[in-house]
Order: sequence, then C-alpha cells, then structure tokens
Amino acid sequence: MGEDVLFCPQCRALQPPDPTRDYFSLMDCNRSFRVDTTKLQHRYQQLQRLVHPDFFSRRSQLKLHGIEISEGTDDEMDKQFLMEIMEINEKLTEAQSEAAMNEIESIVAVKQKECIDSARRAFEQDDFEKAKEILTKMRYLLNVEEKIKLKKIPL
Repeated sequence: MGEDVLFCPQCRALQPPDPTRDYFSLMDCNRSFRVDTTKLQHRYQQLQRLVHPDFFSRRSQLKLHGIEISEGTDDEMDKQFLMEIMEINEKLTEAQSEAAMNEIESIVAVKQKECIDSARRAFEQDDFEKAKEILTKMRYLLNVEEKIKLKKIPL
C-alpha cells in the first residue's frame, strides 16, 4: 500500500482511514498470524514519520458544519470571561499555599463543568457557533488548569 492513499492528492492533507482496508494492508503485511516483525516495525516507523503531528500543527483543531476553532486568540471572545481568566491567573501567580491553589482549582473545575454542560446542550441543539464559543472558553480553562498543575509540582 502506497502513501498516496493516506493523503489527498490535491492538497496533501491527511485523510481518514479507508474503512475498506484492514490493519494488515495498512501495515503492508501478509494476512497471517506469523508476521514479519522487523518489516512491521519498519512500516510503523515509516508511517510515524509521515503522519507526525509537527507536519500538521498549523491545521485546524476542529471543523464541523463549516465552523472552525482557530489556534490563536479569538477577538470575538466574551470580554467578561477573559477578565475572569485574567483574575484567576493573577490569583494563581499570587498563591503561596496549597490551600490557595486548591481554591483556584475548585473555581476552574466549576467553570469547566458549566462549559461541558453548555457545550452538550449547544451540540444537542445544533448550535455550532455557541459550541465553538464554549469550546474556546474550555481551552482557556485547560491552560489555567495546566498552570495549576505545574505550580503544584514541588521544585
């Protein structure tokens, strides 16, 4: 199986797997219980190089019904929400105790749950613009959550 089936011939975008193909054909192996493991490992490494995330990092994270979530900041983002995120980040910077960090973590967890519930409702109602807005907010919350985890790690 050539690499041509993995990519769009026009734009070279990675394509979803062909549902008519099985793992043996994808990995270019004979349909047998006893597989040439050296050849299999070589093919795996070859595919790994071809589809490495670094080659696709500039691609859209989500595109659904013509709506994309971009990687950068969103000028349309709710200003009130951005102010809340800035305040949370400031509190996190100033937090000196584990109790203070736990309090911030609780605030973020509540906001994440609200977003998850709102996103579920938006998808159920086919309101993809609203879903985009909520998913973008969730990305900000995940960034704060990551900062909390990093700050909790003892040096």
